[in-house]
Amino acid sequence: MKIRTITTGISLQSLQEQEKIKQAAEFNRQAQIFLEKQGYEVQTTRIATNTWEEYLQEFSKTEIINQIQTLEQLCQNQNISFFNIGYASKPETIDIIPDINKNTSIIYCSSKIGDKEKGINFENARESAKAIKRISQESENGYGNFRFCVWANCQPHIPFFPTAYHTGNTSFAIGLELGDLVMQAFSQANNITTAEQNLHLILELELNKIAAIAEKISDEFNVAYKGIDTSIAPSLDKQNSISFAYEKLMSGKFGHSGTLAISGMLTRVLKSVSVKICGYSGLMLPVCEDVGLAARANEQTYDITNLLLYSAVCGCGLDTVPIPGDITIEKITALLIDMATLAIKLNKPLSARLFPIPNKKAGEMTTFNSPYLVNCKIFTLD
Repeated sequence: MKIRTITTGISLQSLQEQEKIKQAAEFNRQAQIFLEKQGYEVQTTRIATNTWEEYLQEFSKTEIINQIQTLEQLCQNQNISFFNIGYASKPETIDIIPDINKNTSIIYCSSKIGDKEKGINFENARESAKAIKRISQESENGYGNFRFCVWANCQPHIPFFPTAYHTGNTSFAIGLELGDLVMQAFSQANNITTAEQNLHLILELELNKIAAIAEKISDEFNVAYKGIDTSIAPSLDKQNSISFAYEKLMSGKFGHSGTLAISGMLTRVLKSVSVKICGYSGLMLPVCEDVGLAARANEQTYDITNLLLYSAVCGCGLDTVPIPGDITIEKITALLIDMATLAIKLNKPLSARLFPIPNKKAGEMTTFNSPYLVNCKIFTLD
């Protein structure tokens, strides 16, 4: 098991509060050392803020972009590789996101299109679709959308990007990569009931160790601890692919009958572990971040409709899904509204990170040049 991220959240009133950013970066460094001394590999450390609408509201569009570029320079000087400026919740601020994306390289952000209290914001959904489309056209192979997602019903303190945002006093949360533990639990089972029991026992043991260390870090550095997002983050390692773990319990392949049942079981276990949990704490199925999911996408054992179906019983929605470059804004909007409808109806956090691939059609291969993504066939979208 690896620590996918230590994510520290800070609230800013302006970008002049550079000391707060530096303190968060130093805390991340110390927390990483603390965990590594206990034998854990820490893959990344990250910082997330409150919505940038709160600390950049008085600036013009040009000034906002300049401010964020200055922020990025500060981050790079502090060896910060992942910085999230939170979400946009108005059409006029969502409209600025493609320009932010185009003029930065380590800044992540998101847009909010609904929640349980107010329902779906259809104007925000359409503006978000326009942002997705424009980012795809203005970045190499559409890769800019790796740093942008659209969400509904997501709470603060999710440690995973791009959805992460913060409220309140400085705090931290932990995200894990659990594929190896799932593979271990499923490999030792011959049915779904035994697999569930195995996984619960393994996670209880291993996650309580992490939680105990996190509490010590919180006490030592006087930074509040929000919990572990128990989501099964993806793996580029074939041995730890979530789809190949599924297939230990199935007679067929990921996407065939039985996939939905296993998805529901996994989320049930992830939410039942007796540690402080936060964020999604469910199953992630990011197509281009998991070698097994990409392989099965190439074989067309599942499609976007299946992914939405699995979202009803599991994790974070539609993640790193490649779609045709000529897709219309109307079709992207419809997909986002479907996702938001599920999130609000089921009162769960869901997000969409979609990759329209310029000049490519359904069935063609993506050509990402990224250490974070694996290439696969572009999905058909009816």
